Amino acid sequence: MDIETIRDYCLAKKGTTEGFPFGEDFLVFKVMGKMTACIKLECPDLITLKCDPDYALELRDHYPGVEGAYHFNKKYWNQVSLKGDIDDKMILHLIDHSYEEVIKKFTRKLKQEYNELPDYPDSLHT
Repeated sequence: MDIETIRDYCLAKKGTTEGFPFGEDFLVFKVMGKMTACIKLECPDLITLKCDPDYALELRDHYPGVEGAYHFNKKYWNQVSLKGDIDDKMILHLIDHSYEEVIKKFTRKLKQEYNELPDYPDSLHT
């Protein structure tokens, strides 16, 4: 899977934005200001995704291409190879899982703001 496909997929999700809070080499996707995914542009073969702690361990045991994320809390963040043993369908599932994990942790106020957003990004309606 390539970075443009991932970018399009992430940005199609409700409330998602992209930015470079860690410098121009790290593309970060956030939902309502909370990070869901990160790709180092210098090495776009890996994506960092949030994950349920138990599921994170299960994935690491099952897929050689899934490891604890470098420079992130390894309990909650996985580094996933885009060029290894993980098919595109699974990568998209893991992006979805990361997005849902972040939404689950929203405060009541943030959840309300999220629920008031349109279901589809404006760019899809132009």
